[in-house]
Amino acid sequence: MQISKRIEAMQFSPIRKLVPFAEAAKKQGKKVYHLNIGQPDIETPQEFFDAVKNFDAKVLEYAFSQGIPELIDSFIEYYKLFDLNYEKDEILITNGGSEAVFFALVATCDYGDEVLVPEPFYTNYNSFSKSAGAVVVPVATSAENGFKLPDISVFESKITPKTKAIMLSNPGNPTGACYDMADMEKIKNLAIKHDLYIIADEVYKEMIYDGHKFTSFTQMEGLEERVILTDSISKRYSACGARIGCVASKNKALMAQILKLCQGRLCVATIEQIGAAALARVAPSYMENVVKEYEKRRNVCFAALQEMEGVTCQKPNGAFYIMADLPVKDTDDFCEWLLKEFHVNNETVMFAPGSGFYATEGKGKNQIRISYVLEEESLKKAMNVLKEALKAYNK
Repeated sequence: MQISKRIEAMQFSPIRKLVPFAEAAKKQGKKVYHLNIGQPDIETPQEFFDAVKNFDAKVLEYAFSQGIPELIDSFIEYYKLFDLNYEKDEILITNGGSEAVFFALVATCDYGDEVLVPEPFYTNYNSFSKSAGAVVVPVATSAENGFKLPDISVFESKITPKTKAIMLSNPGNPTGACYDMADMEKIKNLAIKHDLYIIADEVYKEMIYDGHKFTSFTQMEGLEERVILTDSISKRYSACGARIGCVASKNKALMAQILKLCQGRLCVATIEQIGAAALARVAPSYMENVVKEYEKRRNVCFAALQEMEGVTCQKPNGAFYIMADLPVKDTDDFCEWLLKEFHVNNETVMFAPGSGFYATEGKGKNQIRISYVLEEESLKKAMNVLKEALKAYNK
């Protein structure tokens, strides 16, 4: 029996592909520090669990395809904190931010159409694009300048008649880079000039450090019909398992078409929506404390990396990731070796190899993405394992 070329062309997740080796290490009695995946250890707000516990119904029915009204209202109230005013028919609830990105691609691209994406990028952009029949066209950024956007002429040189959108994660996953207004204005002007959509993945918008100010593409004049916002509660409320996100746009005609996709998959899980709707009642102090905690963890992680011989990276200003260059030729092999053969006091660490965050063949082979999602003491121990591992590996 034949398997489709479409699915064969998709990659396995570089974030999860080493899981069998990690599980084997645990069976051997080793402790594994998971810095490979954006799974925070911060507690989910109690409001979520209380709403789920208080859910009282005799029948667990389908929810509306567009999402339950309470959750849509919750997102509307949340966006007002950023001076973003959405109406009820401009937000659709999705199964996490992942489905929101996939729906945005399906709605804007026909088979063979192209999407410009700054590279390195969230690895699933490749998977979603292939599933939608679209092609990711990478636009190179450099670790030396903190993965800032290149000159706009580099973007423009990649545009063809098949280009339909520019997709950006801001703050960036996997880099933690935050885009400034000057760069965003250039992207805005380019989108208008070439009649392109901007798919703005803003899942990490609260996680900004060092006094930087977040600006959304949805706040920029002249882009109202072009910007498609994709979002999720996973990171800001440490609720990854709830799988609640949304896609939002002021382009009502586009949103009416995306509703077809929502109807096709029937609905998002009812009980998770009930819990997520209650997050509108979470006190602002929750997020303030979360941001302070991540900034502290970033500082711990970055300081440790700076002391390791041959390791180079820039201090990121957002999200909870660091992309680091290691003094090894192939981090896929190194990360596997870490789990299979190395430990410090029976402890080891799991990272995401950098090559999986690139579409350009051969790039990222000496990089890893570090998710600083664990509490401070665990991070310090994990960084010590990395330091000792590099010494042993390079011998």
